Amino acid sequence: MIIGLHHAQITIPTGTEEEGKNFYCGVLGLKEIEKPESLKGRGGFWFKVGPQDVHVGTEEGVERSKTKAHLAYQVEDLNHWRTILTNHNIKLLEGVPIPGYTRFEFRDPFGNRVEMIQALSL
Repeated sequence: MIIGLHHAQITIPTGTEEEGKNFYCGVLGLKEIEKPESLKGRGGFWFKVGPQDVHVGTEEGVERSKTKAHLAYQVEDLNHWRTILTNHNIKLLEGVPIPGYTRFEFRDPFGNRVEMIQALSL
């Protein structure tokens, strides 16, 4: 029986960890968590999103800007995030409507697709 989602992983190019931390921990305000000692030599970093972990690994030869794969961050104030990301010159794309939600998409500095989604009040 599957009981939950432990973590999700995205990748960034090797050697761009500081830029990744600046974006995910700085711009998005997510909290970095320490990787186990046994994995520190593999590059990347981890952060917390609510109770879940997101692992940022490193790999080469990936065309991240051509995939629809993504993480969707549930937020309480979508307009706040529109302002933050626009102020950082990040191009926002309106998502296909989903009943009960409002959302938009963007690409992180490495081309990974990211979604911000907010439940609509009834």
